[in-house]
Amino acid sequence: MKNSYRHFNHAVGLATVHLVWIPCRRKKLFGNKNEDLKLRCIEIFNSVAQDKKWIIKALEIAPDHIHLLVEYDPFHSISQVVKAFKGRSSRFLRQEFPHLLKLPSLWTNSYMFDTTGKVSTAKIMAYINAPHHG
Repeated sequence: MKNSYRHFNHAVGLATVHLVWIPCRRKKLFGNKNEDLKLRCIEIFNSVAQDKKWIIKALEIAPDHIHLLVEYDPFHSISQVVKAFKGRSSRFLRQEFPHLLKLPSLWTNSYMFDTTGKVSTAKIMAYINAPHHG
């Protein structure tokens, strides 16, 4: 699968990030008994992506953590991307599933991120350091 660059006003590029975060107290909120909660969470994530014009490349909702691979634009930082997904999902899920209000918050404040790309850091460094720039 070939990745093609996206075109924006004054920018061309491809920004993709792998995000992982957990529910507060590492609760297993999305187990087999909570299929409705899991499906609603997927709907909310898709609505965030659609509203922001981001592309969800992969999504896994495990019982006690979320994996999200998302292609986003140059106008948002990674922390803003995380905040958009965690914020809207927390607000809506806690409104629609009152048992979640027992937790002090739905998600912890922390998250893991890893940017992805087609070329390794070593190759980019070699290209930049090569004497071809005159």
